Amino acid sequence: MANSFSSSGGRPGSYYRRNNDPFAAIRRNHRIKVPQVRVISPEGKQLGVLDTPKAINLALEVGLDLVEVAPNATPPVCRIMDFGKYVYEEQKKSSHSKATASKIKEIEFSARIEQNDFYTKLRHAEEFLSHGNKVKLRLKFRGREMAHTEIGFDVIKRAVSELSGMGHPDSEARLLGRNINVMLSPLPENKRKPKFHVDEDGESEGEEAAPEESQS
Repeated sequence: MANSFSSSGGRPGSYYRRNNDPFAAIRRNHRIKVPQVRVISPEGKQLGVLDTPKAINLALEVGLDLVEVAPNATPPVCRIMDFGKYVYEEQKKSSHSKATASKIKEIEFSARIEQNDFYTKLRHAEEFLSHGNKVKLRLKFRGREMAHTEIGFDVIKRAVSELSGMGHPDSEARLLGRNINVMLSPLPENKRKPKFHVDEDGESEGEEAAPEESQS
């Protein structure tokens, strides 16, 4: 497996492609030059500090690779793994992440939106943000509503505020023609706090706002 990463007769093209490989900098097998390494088994078990040649042979004997995972440690930490499979899985995760991030979902509001409809749209927005999508909030003015754009801005500002636990605005809301637009980007997954989206138990904090709806 290590041979597939070696240069092929000094061909400029292959060498250039190898340098563009984001995984090319990861040392494995005979590219690991330090005398000793700390070894982790494929199952994650510590095997201790071994002479590098011995660690490499240990990996190759079971058809795997010795891969440097912590080069700055003393000694460097290496793991026995299938490097080709690791690269494939990382590329798959990366492409999935990019495909998801590239999707923009749109939620449309109106200046005089009903309370129930407002919360329903917030739930949809939270669901999109929870999947890592960007969400465009758009409010469209109709007829004479353009005479009171501040009402529309109040609706959008409220929506942005309500969704602050899941996403943040890329910029201030802007009026373009008859529409107010603002783009929300999802927060990091470990910082998202759903407020309206239905959870696995079938409960939704958005439903707690129901009493408020009767105060209009």
